[in-house]
Order: sequence, then structure tokens, then C-alpha cells
Amino acid sequence: MTSSDPISLNTETLQRIADALERLAPAPSVPPDFDAASAFVWRTEPDRLDPTPVVARIDLDLLIGVDRARDTLLANTRRFAEGLPANNALLWGARGMGKSSLVKAVHAEVRGGGPSLIIVEIHRDDLPTLDRLLATLREHPDRRFLLFCDDLSFEKDDAHYKALKAALDGGIEGRPPNVLFYATSNRRHLMPRDMIENERQAGINPSEAVEEKVSLSDRFGLWLGFHSCGQPEFLEMIRRYCDAYGLEISDDDLRAQAIEWRQARGAMSGRVAWQFVQDLAGRLGRSLERRKG
Repeated sequence: MTSSDPISLNTETLQRIADALERLAPAPSVPPDFDAASAFVWRTEPDRLDPTPVVARIDLDLLIGVDRARDTLLANTRRFAEGLPANNALLWGARGMGKSSLVKAVHAEVRGGGPSLIIVEIHRDDLPTLDRLLATLREHPDRRFLLFCDDLSFEKDDAHYKALKAALDGGIEGRPPNVLFYATSNRRHLMPRDMIENERQAGINPSEAVEEKVSLSDRFGLWLGFHSCGQPEFLEMIRRYCDAYGLEISDDDLRAQAIEWRQARGAMSGRVAWQFVQDLAGRLGRSLERRKG
């Protein structure tokens, strides 16, 4: 049979196609090594869990003005880490008041206290792949996983919230018992207010349309609110940071410089306080390493 034979040509073409598809196919996913770190980030294309050896976090005792949320989230997380029932949590409210910092600090506190707990961050844009992540975590029933989605919110015509609703409900399989979901958001119902109002005005059945949009937040058993701080709290945050990191500054100078800083920023929050401390440390020629003792 010659190379010009139609059957031979067809076989060669099919082989080339098969080789090309094999090159395009994603590499087999590498099984996660959960002993490599206590924190991971979920990536896609291909699906994988990347370890994060060093987590950017602030110690729990440095978070000021969130005592109730701290105690509630800490107790909920400890129960979950110990294998007891616990609730998904939504931390919502004012920007820069320590929502994501609290989640990471609580994880460190609970893990340091004995029970093994792994935090896994998933980005909002990857929520449609959440079912695949849950399937991966379900295969490790001896581990406890805290899923964390920071700055979660949805806009008009954004269908990502449906994937999250299905995952939180768990479908026919149910949410894996070794997985808990924590999210932070500036919005209590995760949807912009004008979007909810538009549904009330334009929907054929307004009440049903609104219920569909806001019912996602009902999947969280804990709602923890964060509110803007006043000047005394703002100054206390900065003083606590300065003492923890060994930045020497008098109370009078701290007050004057901190007020000038927040006036220039037009806001007061934990984030603004930390930004001031970073600026102060730079001017003093000091690194921000926590003093021991």
C-alpha cells in the first residue's frame, strides 16, 4: 500500500490529530500534599492546590474593635476543627475593618492550639469550579478544610452566585462534613442595593425575584457585622501596633501624626491605621517584626 493510498492517508491524519490532542490535553493534576503547608490557594487550568508556606496575616491580639466577631468566629472555628457541627460564616461591613485579617488570624490561632486545620483560598472568579474543589477535599476525610473567599460580591447578570448556592446547599451529596466556608464582603446580601431595588420594581413577581438574589446570604449560618471605627479606636489600633513592633513614639506625637494621616486619607479604619504604622516604621528606619515577650 502506497502513501497515496486513501486509507493510509486517513490513518496518518488521525495519528497527527491524536498527537496534537495529547499535547493540548492538560497534564494530570498532582495530588495535593497537605503536609506541605497549612494554607493553600485553589488554581484552575489545570486544577491544583498550591501551598502557601507564609501567610500574610496579623496576630489575633492586634485586631481592635472586633471583640464580638472575634469570639464568635473563634468558637465556631474551634468546634469545626474538633469535628463538631459549625456554621458557614459571612463577615460583612465597612471596608478595612479587619474582616479578612480576622479569618486568617483565627485560622492561625486554632491551628496553633492543637487541631489540624487547613485554610484554602478560592477566588470569586473561580467559584464555578467550586464543585471540583469540594470533590477533591471530600477525598481527604481525615483533614478539616476552611474555604475562604475574600471580597465576595456579585453584580447584575453575574451567575457565579448560583454555583456558590449549590455548593453551600451541597446538592444530593451534601456539603462535605470536613469543609466549612467563610467569606468576606462589603455587602450584607452580597448584591448591590440598586440591583435588589431594580428587581422589586421590574420583576414580574418582585418578591420572588428579590428572594432569588438575597437567598445566597441565608446559606451562611453566621452573619458577623463590621462597622466603621471612631477616633479613639483608630488611635488605639496604632498604639497597639507600635508597642507590638517596638516603634517608639510619644502619645502626643502619635496622636498628632495619626490624625493628620487619617485626614489626608479621608477615612479611619484598621487598614488606614496599618498603613500609617508602615509609614512610621519606614521613617524610623525600623522593620515590622513582632517583638517577643
